[in-house]
Formats: sequence, structure tokens, C-alpha cells
Amino acid sequence: MTGLSSDPAHSAAAPGLRWGILATGGIAHAFTSDLRTAGRQITAVGSRRPEAAAAFAQQYGIGHAHGSYEDLVADPDVDIIYIATPHPSHAENALLALDAGKHVLVEKPFTLTAAEAQRVADRAAERGLLAMEAMWTRYLPHMVRIREIIATGTLGEVRAVFADHTQKISADPAHRLNALELGGGSLLDLGIYPVSFACDVLGVPDAVTSAARLGETGADAEVATIATHPGGALSTSISTSRAAGPNRATVLGTDARIEINATWYCPTSFRVVTADGTVLEEYASAIEGRGMQFQALYAEKLIAAGRTDSDLLPIAESVAIMRLLDEVRAQIGVVYPGE
Repeated sequence: MTGLSSDPAHSAAAPGLRWGILATGGIAHAFTSDLRTAGRQITAVGSRRPEAAAAFAQQYGIGHAHGSYEDLVADPDVDIIYIATPHPSHAENALLALDAGKHVLVEKPFTLTAAEAQRVADRAAERGLLAMEAMWTRYLPHMVRIREIIATGTLGEVRAVFADHTQKISADPAHRLNALELGGGSLLDLGIYPVSFACDVLGVPDAVTSAARLGETGADAEVATIATHPGGALSTSISTSRAAGPNRATVLGTDARIEINATWYCPTSFRVVTADGTVLEEYASAIEGRGMQFQALYAEKLIAAGRTDSDLLPIAESVAIMRLLDEVRAQIGVVYPGE
């Protein structure tokens, strides 16, 4: 199967693809704003609260406001649906949309567990539809350039990846990030970024060792991982929702390294530095919006080409990452209700 250009900036399809937005929370607003920035078509929004759907539609000039997710996925003027609900609902909502014949872009983490992720992957394959994880960082221009640099061999043998995602968000037990019933904890909201980045650069690890500090509700407040990847390369990550850290990342090779500045998982800058300190390249992002549009542009290009899987984050890798996060949770003792 022919691969696509890895540059999402040049991934816009013909302007016929029509987006539906499932849920109206903060991440839905961020994504929809960036879709508007990129000039994409947004034809419908759905919420379990009709008034929320109506307000969202009015804010973004969306023609159809649906008071249920069922009505949204049944809308004949929608081709692809962005799933923006809390983690425990991702699989259910994705399956609903796939069964209605819609492609889906599912907010990260792809699902709550690997078993759920596999069900979504299987259903998408059965239906011949695209199901893609909205790990938007992978599609940002600076990440595209980083993969190009690694592929040329500039770094020599890549031996390690270090990254953190550390924010001071909330210690309130009622906050979503601390609610186990909502998939709360730093791992799935924050830790997935450095974990997915290490998998992108080094491949899905063969083994992982984890440690954590649990909060008052039993959700993970801080999580650290050390993983061994194919070929023996190592990665380390730390995530927390209780303290603000540097939010930088490094890809370490035998000949040179890439130092990614804060905030590494957003549009940012980096430099390539040799072992003797020589700077080979400096890169600075210059984009409109937050950068969530690039994943949407790539999804559109895939669909226009008749493709049902992403080159930059195949669905099998999303499933494998969920399996890895399941293992981390088993090691640190985090169990979600109903597991």
C-alpha cells in the first residue's frame, strides 16, 4: 500500500469531508477552533444536552446541533466524527459512530484499556473505516522534522529518549483528573504523551518498570516509567498533575542529540547538538492555532486516498500503547471501576 507524505502541513484533502463533533467540553472547543483555522467543514455537533449542542453550534457556526450522540452519528451530512468525551466513553462512542458508517478520530488516550482499543480496531476493520487516535503531537510540523533527522542517521545510533509531562492542575478529589470512574490520573491524561513519543522514536517497548504516587482517590498523581525498547534503547518518562515541571524532551544518539524545548508536545522549537556541542540545526515552529488541525488534515488525506490506517500512528500501535499503559497501571495498582 502506498504511503502518504509524512508532512501533515501538506495533507489537506479536497474540501468535501464533513466533520461532526461528539461532545462539547474543553478539548472539543480547542479542536473545533483549529479546524476553523484550517478552513475545514464542520457540519454537526452532538451532546447529551441539547442546550450545550445548540450553544456550541452557535459559537462555531455549525449547521446541525443534535441533542444525542445517536442523532449525530445518523446525520447524513457527516463523514467523520471527532470523539471528545471522557476516556471511559471513547470505545462506546467510537463503536456507535463506526456502526453508523462514520470514520472516527478518537481523542487520546484511544480508549480506557487495550481490550477496548482492540474492539474498536476490529470494528473499524470490519466496516472498512478509518479509526485514528488523536495523538495530535505526532502530526505537528516539528515532530515531522524530528523524524526526518533521525531517519537520516544524523544522531548516530539512538540510545535513549527522556521526556516529562508535568503540570500543576488540581489536587481536588472531585476534579476529573482525580476521578477513577472517569479514567482519572496523570498516566492517561499526561503520561501518554511521553510514552507515545518514546514509542514513536524507539518502537513499542519490550519491557517497562513503573513507580507512582497515588492520590487520595486512588488515582495516580505522579507516575515514572523506565522502558526497554527493541535493540536495547531506553526511555524514561515522568508525569504529574500536581507540580509544574520543565516539559522538555531529549532524543539521545551516539553522534548527536535533539533537545526539544518547552512545551515539547506542543508547537515549539528544538536544536540538534553534536557530542562536542556543535549546533547542527535550530528549528522553530510557526503555525496558526494550537496545532490540533494537523491530525485532522492527515485524516482527511488518508480518507481521500482510500486508506483506513495512519502511517504516523497505526491503529495497531495505539492498541499496543494501551496494552503498555495497562501494564503500567497493573504495576502501580490503579484499577478503574468495572475492570
